[in-house]
Amino acid sequence: MPHLPLKRWLLSMGTTLLLGNSAWADVALPEIFSDHMVLQRSVPVPVWGWAAPGEQVTVNIAGQTRSATADDSGNWKIMLGKLSAQNPLTLTVAGHNTIVIQDVLVGEVWLGSGQSNMQLSVNDVTNAGSEIASANFPQIRMFTVARRPAITPQTNCEGQWVVCTPESVGSFSATAYFFGRELHQKLGVPVGLIHSSWGATPIETWTSLPSQAGAPVLAPVLKQWQATLRLPYDEAKAQAQYARALATWTTNAEALKAAGKTIPPKPQKRGDPRLDKNYPANLFNGMINPLIPYAIRGAIWYQGENNTANDWASLYAVQLPLMIEDWRQRWQEGDFPFAWVQLPNFAPHNNATNWPVIRECMLQSLAVTNTGMAITMDVGDPVNIHPKNKQAVGHRLALWAFAKVYGQDVPSSGPLPAGHNIKGDEITLSFTHTDGGLVAKDGELKGFAIAGADHHWTPAMARIHGDQVVVSNPEVKSPQAVRYAWAANPDCNLFNGAGLPASPFRTDDWQ
Repeated sequence: MPHLPLKRWLLSMGTTLLLGNSAWADVALPEIFSDHMVLQRSVPVPVWGWAAPGEQVTVNIAGQTRSATADDSGNWKIMLGKLSAQNPLTLTVAGHNTIVIQDVLVGEVWLGSGQSNMQLSVNDVTNAGSEIASANFPQIRMFTVARRPAITPQTNCEGQWVVCTPESVGSFSATAYFFGRELHQKLGVPVGLIHSSWGATPIETWTSLPSQAGAPVLAPVLKQWQATLRLPYDEAKAQAQYARALATWTTNAEALKAAGKTIPPKPQKRGDPRLDKNYPANLFNGMINPLIPYAIRGAIWYQGENNTANDWASLYAVQLPLMIEDWRQRWQEGDFPFAWVQLPNFAPHNNATNWPVIRECMLQSLAVTNTGMAITMDVGDPVNIHPKNKQAVGHRLALWAFAKVYGQDVPSSGPLPAGHNIKGDEITLSFTHTDGGLVAKDGELKGFAIAGADHHWTPAMARIHGDQVVVSNPEVKSPQAVRYAWAANPDCNLFNGAGLPASPFRTDDWQ
């Protein structure tokens, strides 16, 4: 039976106190089942946990009573019938002991995951002070998963549900919070946000290992990590090396300080590479698997920066759909809604060419059913990889959810490419999601480049014609291809009538 903090246990009732093995007979729940939790409305809701093999466990909430018997390994699971949004409820789970979970709400539950831009807190956003002061939303709750890598899939994680108040919201994931706040305000129901992210991590650590091993094209990625295991890790040797390095550093630091010179960073102890947070599947194992099969409406994803920094950026077009499929299969909730944030404008010092590649991979991944993308080319920060305008990011994710998940008549995306036609010295581009017509924001249309058979790219003249853009350059007599916003930090301004920016794209597949 998995270890749970003492605070989660209630005293066993009645004669159970007399059982010599009562510690092993106690019913236990994953940490995500705790006070202030939010359950997903209008769907069957699984509740699961552990008990002594053969023990009968009864779950009660909102007039529903369900029972199950723990199997030979001590696992049990029941399915509650559909619940509707209503006042706070009490969830009771009883076997040899009884667990009572208070202040349970029923509403919309979303998982938010990714790397540092999902992790970035409300404390660090634009207008943080006023946002925090006004965050009195007791029906918004967030469960933040403790950051723990794991070699094998785990069944539990650390965390607690926190009610949104001005005192608590500062540590919330900003992207998830602004997304959830808009859902709460527009839908008028409680919102539960499960936040599981870790900065500077690649997509391969968030996807299960069997799923990745089943995709031959990802073999180079897995092989690179497996190469780190060629030498066995020796904890004693690593500690001795660290102690020697630290002693040398200390001596040198004193001399440098006396000389008024810069002191280098302290040495770091070499850890077991198999426990690296970035090792494939380690964060899926430690931070996603423990959440399965908690009932959710869908997931939002903000990641990709880390994958611009390797030689296989183009594989993201395989990795993102693979991860979505992996999570959906494991949740067994069909094609649950999944949306991501396309990388915003940024001027990195290196790997600049990979930023548009990852954006293109994200655009291509919209081919996966029931997915969406928040385009953020106008709200990034050229000098900060962590742009502070997370309000716009949350709003655009929420627009997609309102349109595609909740059936509201609102724009769900900025303009997306929908084909092109070459005639003479012009290329005409078509778009979907024009919502009131294409617009060149703040002046003449810019951000387009055109090329002929020589693959030489030249800035293009572009004009809007209805839901199309016509592109040309007098120097390119026989154009072959067009690119829009194809740079890490492009100067571009194509929007739709709803004020949403167009996605970067290209019509070619040239290297």
